[in-house]
Amino acid sequence: MLKVYQQTLNKTVAFKGIGLHSGKISSVKILPGQSDKGIVFKRIDLKKNNEIQANFKFVVQGKLCTTLENDYGVKVSTVEHLLAAFYISEIDNAIVEIDNEEVPIMDGSSRDFIKLLEDAGLKQLNRKRRYLKIIEKTEFEDHGKYISIQESKNDFEVGFQLSYKNKLIGNQKNMINFSKDNLDSIYQSRTFCLFEDIEKIKKLGLAKGGSLDNAVVIKDEQILNENGLRNKKEFVNHKILDLSGDFFLSGFRILGKVNCFQGGHQLSNIFLRKLLNNKSSFKVIQLDEILVPNKNIVFKPVKAAVNA
Repeated sequence: MLKVYQQTLNKTVAFKGIGLHSGKISSVKILPGQSDKGIVFKRIDLKKNNEIQANFKFVVQGKLCTTLENDYGVKVSTVEHLLAAFYISEIDNAIVEIDNEEVPIMDGSSRDFIKLLEDAGLKQLNRKRRYLKIIEKTEFEDHGKYISIQESKNDFEVGFQLSYKNKLIGNQKNMINFSKDNLDSIYQSRTFCLFEDIEKIKKLGLAKGGSLDNAVVIKDEQILNENGLRNKKEFVNHKILDLSGDFFLSGFRILGKVNCFQGGHQLSNIFLRKLLNNKSSFKVIQLDEILVPNKNIVFKPVKAAVNA
């Protein structure tokens, strides 16, 4: 069901792991948050000016990950998978204490985060949740990449298509209704890259912590990971996961239908800025009663790498 009231997690959870791009080990605690505070990252390795609001306005980089930076130059990167886990787990407010610059990549998906949040449980807060309801179509195109959003009653729907020369990925596409569909295949889908791109990425100073433990690697028409793919549409499903995390940076749960072609973190951020700058394209609402069924999460037993 669409929730009337805001929620947070019921108790603190902790984990640690390696950063995909920095290669640095980070320890993280997620604490319950207060109403209307949203998701706040707190760099506990720094003594002052160390809080960063999870908001599209603070996105400073969207190449291969989403990076946030506050007004004092303090950053936290690769936030998208954790934000997607908050979105899917129905958590609106939380404090994320982290002792380094990058959220651990874990297994490359949101699976471990979802399991941790499930174990923590949910706590209902006393303020109503605000939804951003789309009432007018908005679209944006940039160098062959395209994204749009239009009205969709009381659902958040995402249609996504990839177009790769690599035959294994090809023109994979999927449509997911976050309000009604089972999201197992979304939150378990891992980040991926082509084998021939690895050296290029490393020359940029990125992917220092990347491995087959936290990314799907494709070489020609072969998956190099020992157990192959987790689902047939893992590539596009991971892109849908990324988009849900990036869209949560709007500060709202969006009710609308998204269509995206060849998108990524940077395109999503540019689009959010355009959308939220056009006041006539949406309205902010609160619910007086539950409107639609929600069967989006079916938790299955998974091993959380909390000490990775």
